[in-house]
Amino acid sequence: MKTKPFLSIIIALILVSCHQAYEPKTVICIPVYGQSLALGEEAERMTDFDSLANYADGRIVTENLDHQFGYFDNNDLKEFAKKRLGYQKRSFELSIYNMAKVLADATGSDTIICIFPGGQGATAIANLSKGTVPYQKFMEKIAIAHQGTISRGWDFRIPAICWMQGESDIVDYPSTDYQQLLTRIQEDMNNDIRQLTSQQDTIPFICYQPNSLTRAEHFKADAYLCRETSVPMTFVNLLNSDDRYWASGPTYPYACVNEKIHIDAAGQQSIGALAARSALGIIRDDKRFQGLTPATVSSNGNEIEIHFNNPTLPLTFDTVQVSKADNYGFSVISKDNRYIATTVTINGDVVNISCSEPAEGCKVRYAVNGDYMKSGNLHGPRGNLRDGRGNWCYQFDIKVKDK
Repeated sequence: MKTKPFLSIIIALILVSCHQAYEPKTVICIPVYGQSLALGEEAERMTDFDSLANYADGRIVTENLDHQFGYFDNNDLKEFAKKRLGYQKRSFELSIYNMAKVLADATGSDTIICIFPGGQGATAIANLSKGTVPYQKFMEKIAIAHQGTISRGWDFRIPAICWMQGESDIVDYPSTDYQQLLTRIQEDMNNDIRQLTSQQDTIPFICYQPNSLTRAEHFKADAYLCRETSVPMTFVNLLNSDDRYWASGPTYPYACVNEKIHIDAAGQQSIGALAARSALGIIRDDKRFQGLTPATVSSNGNEIEIHFNNPTLPLTFDTVQVSKADNYGFSVISKDNRYIATTVTINGDVVNISCSEPAEGCKVRYAVNGDYMKSGNLHGPRGNLRDGRGNWCYQFDIKVKDK
Protein backbone atom coordinates (compact mmCIF):
# COMPACT_ATOMS: atom_id res chain seq x y z
CA MET A 1 0.00 0.00 0.00
CA LYS A 2 2.88 2.33 0.73
CA THR A 3 4.13 1.98 -2.85
CA LYS A 4 1.07 3.68 -4.36
CA PRO A 5 2.04 7.25 -3.43
CA PHE A 6 5.53 6.56 -4.76
CA LEU A 7 4.18 5.20 -8.04
CA SER A 8 1.83 8.14 -8.32
CA ILE A 9 4.74 10.55 -7.95
CA ILE A 10 6.76 8.68 -10.59
CA ILE A 11 3.85 8.68 -13.05
CA ALA A 12 3.23 12.37 -12.41
CA LEU A 13 6.89 13.17 -13.04
CA ILE A 14 6.83 11.18 -16.29
CA LEU A 15 3.71 13.00 -17.44
CA VAL A 16 5.20 16.37 -16.57
CA SER A 17 8.42 15.40 -18.36
CA CYS A 18 6.54 14.32 -21.48
CA HIS A 19 4.51 17.51 -21.42
CA GLN A 20 7.66 19.63 -21.23
CA ALA A 21 9.36 17.67 -23.99
CA TYR A 22 6.46 18.10 -26.39
CA GLU A 23 5.18 21.56 -25.63
CA PRO A 24 4.52 23.54 -28.83
CA LYS A 25 7.65 24.51 -30.74
CA THR A 26 8.58 25.75 -34.19
CA VAL A 27 11.69 24.30 -35.78
CA ILE A 28 13.43 26.71 -38.15
CA CYS A 29 15.82 24.67 -40.29
CA ILE A 30 18.53 26.51 -42.25
CA PRO A 31 21.30 24.16 -43.43
CA VAL A 32 24.33 24.96 -45.56
CA TYR A 33 25.13 23.14 -48.80
CA GLY A 34 28.12 23.30 -51.10
CA GLN A 35 31.76 22.29 -51.27
CA SER A 36 34.68 22.73 -48.88
CA LEU A 37 33.79 26.18 -47.54
CA ALA A 38 30.32 24.89 -46.64
CA LEU A 39 32.06 22.17 -44.61
CA GLY A 40 34.51 24.62 -43.02
CA GLU A 41 37.60 22.88 -44.38
CA GLU A 42 40.80 24.02 -42.63
CA ALA A 43 38.95 26.56 -40.46
CA GLU A 44 40.21 25.67 -36.99
CA ARG A 45 37.14 25.41 -34.80
CA MET A 46 36.41 28.38 -32.53
CA THR A 47 32.98 27.20 -31.41
CA ASP A 48 32.91 25.05 -28.29
CA PHE A 49 30.30 22.33 -28.83
CA ASP A 50 29.28 22.22 -25.17
CA SER A 51 28.65 25.96 -25.23
CA LEU A 52 26.74 25.66 -28.49
CA ALA A 53 24.61 22.87 -27.02
CA ASN A 54 23.72 25.03 -24.02
CA TYR A 55 23.29 28.25 -25.96
CA ALA A 56 19.83 29.82 -25.70
CA ASP A 57 18.62 27.00 -23.44
CA GLY A 58 19.62 24.32 -25.92
CA ARG A 59 17.56 25.72 -28.80
CA ILE A 60 20.28 25.07 -31.41
CA VAL A 61 20.18 21.49 -32.69
CA THR A 62 21.32 19.19 -35.50
CA GLU A 63 19.12 17.33 -37.98
CA ASN A 64 18.56 14.73 -35.26
CA LEU A 65 17.23 17.46 -32.96
CA ASP A 66 20.18 16.73 -30.67
CA HIS A 67 23.45 18.47 -29.85
CA GLN A 68 25.99 16.17 -31.50
CA PHE A 69 27.56 18.85 -33.66
CA GLY A 70 30.58 18.42 -35.85
CA TYR A 71 30.20 14.94 -37.28
CA PHE A 72 29.80 14.92 -41.02
CA ASP A 73 30.45 12.33 -43.70
CA ASN A 74 28.54 11.37 -46.85
CA ASN A 75 29.10 7.75 -45.81
CA ASP A 76 26.35 6.91 -43.29
CA LEU A 77 28.43 4.26 -41.51
CA LYS A 78 31.41 6.58 -41.07
CA GLU A 79 29.18 9.37 -39.80
CA PHE A 80 27.52 7.00 -37.31
CA ALA A 81 30.90 5.79 -36.09
CA LYS A 82 32.17 9.34 -35.63
CA LYS A 83 29.14 10.19 -33.52
CA ARG A 84 29.56 7.07 -31.39
CA LEU A 85 33.28 7.57 -30.86
CA GLY A 86 33.11 11.31 -30.34
CA TYR A 87 35.59 11.78 -33.18
CA GLN A 88 36.59 15.43 -33.48
CA LYS A 89 39.48 15.43 -35.93
CA ARG A 90 38.61 17.35 -39.08
CA SER A 91 35.86 19.07 -37.08
CA PHE A 92 35.95 22.61 -38.43
CA GLU A 93 34.28 25.97 -37.86
CA LEU A 94 31.07 26.22 -39.86
CA SER A 95 29.38 29.49 -40.80
CA ILE A 96 26.06 28.10 -39.60
CA TYR A 97 27.25 27.87 -35.98
CA ASN A 98 27.41 31.64 -35.65
CA MET A 99 24.36 32.05 -37.86
CA ALA A 100 22.39 29.85 -35.46
CA LYS A 101 23.49 31.91 -32.45
CA VAL A 102 22.33 35.14 -34.08
CA LEU A 103 19.00 33.55 -35.03
CA ALA A 104 18.52 32.09 -31.54
CA ASP A 105 19.11 35.53 -30.01
CA ALA A 106 16.56 37.09 -32.36
CA THR A 107 13.76 34.52 -31.90
CA GLY A 108 11.62 33.46 -28.99
CA SER A 109 11.94 30.54 -26.60
CA ASP A 110 9.40 28.56 -28.63
CA THR A 111 11.72 28.53 -31.68
CA ILE A 112 14.37 25.87 -32.26
CA ILE A 113 17.16 26.51 -34.78
CA CYS A 114 18.13 23.37 -36.72
CA ILE A 115 21.46 23.45 -38.58
CA PHE A 116 23.66 20.97 -40.42
CA PRO A 117 26.03 20.91 -43.40
CA GLY A 118 25.79 19.06 -46.68
CA GLY A 119 27.82 18.71 -49.82
CA GLN A 120 31.32 17.56 -50.70
CA GLY A 121 34.72 19.24 -50.92
CA ALA A 122 36.56 19.86 -54.21
CA THR A 123 33.39 19.18 -56.18
CA ALA A 124 31.96 21.04 -59.16
CA ILE A 125 28.31 22.06 -59.13
CA ALA A 126 27.31 19.36 -61.62
CA ASN A 127 28.39 16.72 -59.10
CA LEU A 128 26.30 18.28 -56.33
CA SER A 129 23.10 18.38 -58.36
CA LYS A 130 20.02 16.20 -58.01
CA GLY A 131 20.83 12.51 -58.42
CA THR A 132 24.27 12.71 -56.83
CA VAL A 133 25.27 11.17 -53.50
CA PRO A 134 25.78 14.54 -51.72
CA TYR A 135 22.38 15.79 -52.87
CA GLN A 136 20.65 12.61 -51.74
CA LYS A 137 22.41 12.70 -48.37
CA PHE A 138 21.35 16.31 -47.89
CA MET A 139 17.72 15.47 -48.63
CA GLU A 140 17.89 12.56 -46.19
CA LYS A 141 19.05 14.90 -43.44
CA ILE A 142 16.18 17.26 -44.17
CA ALA A 143 13.78 14.29 -44.01
CA ILE A 144 15.22 13.24 -40.64
CA ALA A 145 14.82 16.75 -39.22
CA HIS A 146 11.27 16.97 -40.55
CA GLN A 147 10.22 13.57 -39.26
CA GLY A 148 11.67 14.22 -35.81
CA THR A 149 9.84 17.52 -35.66
CA ILE A 150 6.48 16.12 -36.78
CA SER A 151 6.73 13.16 -34.38
CA ARG A 152 6.82 15.69 -31.52
CA GLY A 153 3.84 17.56 -32.86
CA TRP A 154 5.90 20.64 -33.67
CA ASP A 155 5.87 22.91 -36.71
CA PHE A 156 8.72 22.62 -39.24
CA ARG A 157 9.88 25.22 -41.73
CA ILE A 158 12.89 25.75 -43.99
CA PRO A 159 12.94 29.49 -44.69
CA ALA A 160 16.25 29.36 -46.61
CA ILE A 161 19.30 27.31 -47.55
CA CYS A 162 22.83 28.73 -47.38
CA TRP A 163 24.76 28.11 -50.60
CA MET A 164 28.58 27.98 -50.48
CA GLN A 165 30.01 26.51 -53.66
CA GLY A 166 31.80 27.59 -56.82
CA GLU A 167 35.57 27.37 -56.31
CA SER A 168 35.91 24.17 -58.33
CA ASP A 169 33.88 25.63 -61.19
CA ILE A 170 36.29 28.56 -61.35
CA VAL A 171 39.58 26.65 -61.30
CA ASP A 172 38.68 23.42 -63.13
CA TYR A 173 37.03 24.98 -66.22
CA PRO A 174 34.11 22.52 -66.53
CA SER A 175 32.16 22.87 -69.76
CA THR A 176 28.91 23.69 -67.97
CA ASP A 177 26.69 26.75 -67.51
CA TYR A 178 27.07 27.59 -63.81
CA GLN A 179 24.07 29.90 -63.60
CA GLN A 180 21.83 27.37 -65.30
CA LEU A 181 22.93 24.60 -62.93
CA LEU A 182 22.59 26.78 -59.82
CA THR A 183 19.03 27.82 -60.70
CA ARG A 184 18.20 24.19 -61.44
CA ILE A 185 19.47 23.05 -58.03
CA GLN A 186 17.44 25.78 -56.35
CA GLU A 187 14.33 24.63 -58.19
CA ASP A 188 15.00 20.94 -57.53
CA MET A 189 15.55 21.51 -53.82
CA ASN A 190 12.40 23.61 -53.60
CA ASN A 191 10.33 20.95 -55.34
CA ASP A 192 11.79 18.06 -53.31
CA ILE A 193 11.56 19.81 -49.95
CA ARG A 194 8.05 21.11 -50.49
CA GLN A 195 6.90 17.65 -51.56
CA LEU A 196 8.44 16.25 -48.37
CA THR A 197 7.21 18.89 -45.92
CA SER A 198 4.14 20.33 -47.68
CA GLN A 199 5.69 23.76 -47.19
CA GLN A 200 4.16 26.32 -49.51
CA ASP A 201 6.72 29.11 -49.22
CA THR A 202 9.57 29.45 -51.71
CA ILE A 203 12.93 28.50 -50.19
CA PRO A 204 15.53 31.09 -51.24
CA PHE A 205 19.27 30.53 -51.39
CA ILE A 206 21.45 32.80 -49.24
CA CYS A 207 24.57 33.22 -51.35
CA TYR A 208 28.17 34.08 -50.53
CA GLN A 209 30.63 34.59 -53.41
CA PRO A 210 33.60 32.31 -54.16
CA ASN A 211 36.90 33.96 -54.95
CA SER A 212 39.56 31.66 -56.35
CA LEU A 213 40.48 33.42 -59.60
CA THR A 214 44.24 33.41 -59.09
CA ARG A 215 44.25 29.66 -58.56
CA ALA A 216 42.89 29.11 -62.07
CA GLU A 217 45.61 28.07 -64.51
CA HIS A 218 44.75 30.45 -67.33
CA PHE A 219 43.64 33.50 -65.34
CA LYS A 220 44.92 36.86 -66.56
CA ALA A 221 43.58 39.97 -64.89
CA ASP A 222 44.17 42.09 -68.01
CA ALA A 223 42.46 39.71 -70.46
CA TYR A 224 39.33 41.26 -71.98
CA LEU A 225 37.79 37.80 -72.19
CA CYS A 226 38.01 36.40 -68.66
CA ARG A 227 36.27 33.06 -68.37
CA GLU A 228 37.03 32.74 -64.65
CA THR A 229 34.69 35.61 -63.69
CA SER A 230 31.57 33.85 -64.99
CA VAL A 231 31.01 32.03 -61.68
CA PRO A 232 31.35 35.10 -59.42
CA MET A 233 29.16 37.05 -61.86
CA THR A 234 26.44 34.42 -61.55
CA PHE A 235 25.88 35.55 -57.98
CA VAL A 236 25.81 39.23 -58.96
CA ASN A 237 23.34 38.52 -61.77
CA LEU A 238 21.00 36.47 -59.59
CA LEU A 239 21.16 38.86 -56.64
CA ASN A 240 20.28 41.70 -59.00
CA SER A 241 17.42 40.00 -60.79
CA ASP A 242 15.94 37.00 -58.96
CA ASP A 243 13.90 37.13 -55.74
CA ARG A 244 14.95 33.57 -54.89
CA TYR A 245 18.48 34.70 -54.03
CA TRP A 246 19.58 36.72 -51.02
CA ALA A 247 23.08 37.90 -50.17
CA SER A 248 25.48 37.12 -47.36
CA GLY A 249 28.76 38.46 -48.75
CA PRO A 250 31.96 37.85 -50.71
CA THR A 251 34.87 35.95 -49.16
CA TYR A 252 37.78 38.22 -50.12
CA PRO A 253 37.55 40.48 -47.00
CA TYR A 254 38.65 37.57 -44.79
CA ALA A 255 41.93 35.84 -44.14
CA CYS A 256 42.49 32.46 -45.75
CA VAL A 257 44.37 29.57 -44.16
CA ASN A 258 47.94 29.79 -45.50
CA GLU A 259 46.56 32.32 -48.02
CA LYS A 260 45.19 29.42 -50.01
CA ILE A 261 41.53 28.74 -50.73
CA HIS A 262 39.71 28.31 -47.40
CA ILE A 263 38.65 31.26 -45.26
CA ASP A 264 39.63 30.92 -41.61
CA ALA A 265 37.34 30.46 -38.60
CA ALA A 266 36.84 34.18 -38.02
CA GLY A 267 35.83 34.54 -41.66
CA GLN A 268 33.37 31.66 -41.32
CA GLN A 269 31.81 33.39 -38.32
CA SER A 270 31.54 36.65 -40.26
CA ILE A 271 29.81 34.94 -43.19
CA GLY A 272 27.50 33.26 -40.68
CA ALA A 273 26.48 36.60 -39.19
CA LEU A 274 25.72 37.96 -42.66
CA ALA A 275 23.71 34.85 -43.53
CA ALA A 276 21.72 35.27 -40.31
CA ARG A 277 20.81 38.82 -41.29
CA SER A 278 19.33 37.63 -44.57
CA ALA A 279 17.67 34.65 -42.88
CA LEU A 280 15.93 37.00 -40.44
CA GLY A 281 14.85 39.18 -43.34
CA ILE A 282 13.30 36.16 -45.05
CA ILE A 283 11.56 35.03 -41.86
CA ARG A 284 10.19 38.52 -41.23
CA ASP A 285 9.24 39.10 -44.88
CA ASP A 286 11.51 42.15 -45.14
CA LYS A 287 12.79 43.72 -48.33
CA ARG A 288 15.23 41.38 -50.04
CA PHE A 289 18.89 42.03 -49.24
CA GLN A 290 20.87 42.01 -52.51
CA GLY A 291 24.27 42.74 -51.05
CA LEU A 292 26.50 45.56 -52.23
CA THR A 293 26.28 44.91 -55.96
CA PRO A 294 26.45 47.19 -59.01
CA ALA A 295 23.05 48.33 -60.25
CA THR A 296 24.21 50.26 -63.33
CA VAL A 297 27.54 50.82 -65.06
CA SER A 298 27.69 53.53 -67.72
CA SER A 299 30.25 55.77 -69.43
CA ASN A 300 30.43 59.25 -70.87
CA GLY A 301 33.61 59.52 -72.88
CA ASN A 302 36.51 58.76 -70.55
CA GLU A 303 34.36 58.76 -67.41
CA ILE A 304 32.54 55.79 -65.85
CA GLU A 305 29.76 55.91 -63.25
CA ILE A 306 28.83 52.91 -61.11
CA HIS A 307 25.62 53.02 -59.08
CA PHE A 308 24.97 50.38 -56.42
CA ASN A 309 21.92 48.60 -55.07
CA ASN A 310 20.69 50.29 -51.87
CA PRO A 311 24.01 50.87 -50.14
CA THR A 312 24.07 52.04 -46.53
CA LEU A 313 25.97 55.30 -46.80
CA PRO A 314 28.71 56.25 -46.63
CA LEU A 315 30.48 54.19 -49.22
CA THR A 316 34.13 53.99 -48.27
CA PHE A 317 37.46 52.50 -49.29
CA ASP A 318 38.63 50.37 -46.36
CA THR A 319 42.34 49.60 -46.54
CA VAL A 320 42.51 48.28 -42.97
CA GLN A 321 40.54 45.06 -43.17
CA VAL A 322 41.59 44.49 -46.78
CA SER A 323 45.07 45.50 -47.95
CA LYS A 324 44.98 48.25 -50.56
CA ALA A 325 44.61 47.05 -54.13
CA ASP A 326 45.52 49.11 -57.17
CA ASN A 327 42.70 51.63 -57.75
CA TYR A 328 41.02 50.09 -54.71
CA GLY A 329 40.29 46.96 -56.72
CA PHE A 330 38.70 48.63 -59.76
CA SER A 331 40.07 48.11 -63.26
CA VAL A 332 38.96 48.95 -66.78
CA ILE A 333 40.18 46.65 -69.57
CA SER A 334 40.15 47.67 -73.22
CA LYS A 335 39.25 45.27 -75.99
CA ASP A 336 42.95 44.88 -76.77
CA ASN A 337 43.74 43.82 -73.19
CA ARG A 338 45.07 47.07 -71.68
CA TYR A 339 44.42 48.73 -68.32
CA ILE A 340 43.00 52.21 -68.96
CA ALA A 341 41.68 53.32 -65.53
CA THR A 342 43.62 56.23 -64.03
CA THR A 343 41.73 57.34 -60.90
CA VAL A 344 38.84 56.05 -58.80
CA THR A 345 36.75 58.22 -56.46
CA ILE A 346 33.56 58.00 -54.41
CA ASN A 347 30.84 60.63 -54.71
CA GLY A 348 27.93 59.83 -52.39
CA ASP A 349 26.45 56.55 -53.59
CA VAL A 350 28.42 56.50 -56.85
CA VAL A 351 31.91 55.28 -57.75
CA ASN A 352 33.52 57.30 -60.53
CA ILE A 353 36.38 55.96 -62.65
CA SER A 354 38.43 58.19 -64.94
CA CYS A 355 40.13 56.49 -67.88
CA SER A 356 42.90 57.42 -70.27
CA GLU A 357 40.59 56.95 -73.28
CA PRO A 358 36.90 56.42 -74.04
CA ALA A 359 35.54 53.51 -72.01
CA GLU A 360 32.48 52.41 -73.98
CA GLY A 361 32.68 48.68 -74.75
CA CYS A 362 35.47 48.10 -72.23
CA LYS A 363 35.16 45.80 -69.23
CA VAL A 364 34.90 47.43 -65.81
CA ARG A 365 35.94 45.06 -63.04
CA TYR A 366 36.18 44.89 -59.31
CA ALA A 367 38.37 42.50 -57.29
CA VAL A 368 39.62 40.83 -60.48
CA ASN A 369 43.30 40.93 -59.56
CA GLY A 370 45.64 39.33 -57.00
CA ASP A 371 48.89 37.41 -56.70
CA TYR A 372 49.25 34.01 -58.33
CA MET A 373 47.82 31.16 -56.20
CA LYS A 374 46.94 33.54 -53.35
CA SER A 375 43.55 34.02 -51.72
CA GLY A 376 42.28 36.25 -48.96
CA ASN A 377 42.35 39.86 -47.82
CA LEU A 378 46.11 40.45 -48.11
CA HIS A 379 47.26 39.28 -51.54
CA GLY A 380 44.33 37.52 -53.20
CA PRO A 381 41.73 38.93 -55.62
CA ARG A 382 40.25 41.78 -53.59
CA GLY A 383 38.86 45.30 -53.46
CA ASN A 384 38.46 47.93 -50.76
CA LEU A 385 34.86 49.07 -51.26
CA ARG A 386 32.32 48.61 -48.49
CA ASP A 387 29.28 50.52 -47.27
CA GLY A 388 28.47 52.01 -43.88
CA ARG A 389 26.99 48.77 -42.58
CA GLY A 390 30.05 46.69 -43.37
CA ASN A 391 28.70 45.14 -46.56
CA TRP A 392 31.60 44.52 -48.92
CA CYS A 393 31.10 44.91 -52.64
CA TYR A 394 30.69 41.69 -54.61
CA GLN A 395 33.38 40.96 -57.19
CA PHE A 396 32.17 41.79 -60.72
CA ASP A 397 33.09 42.00 -64.42
CA ILE A 398 30.69 44.09 -66.55
CA LYS A 399 30.82 45.50 -70.06
CA VAL A 400 30.54 49.29 -70.11
CA LYS A 401 27.66 50.89 -72.00
CA ASP A 402 27.48 54.51 -73.06
CA LYS A 403 24.95 56.76 -71.31
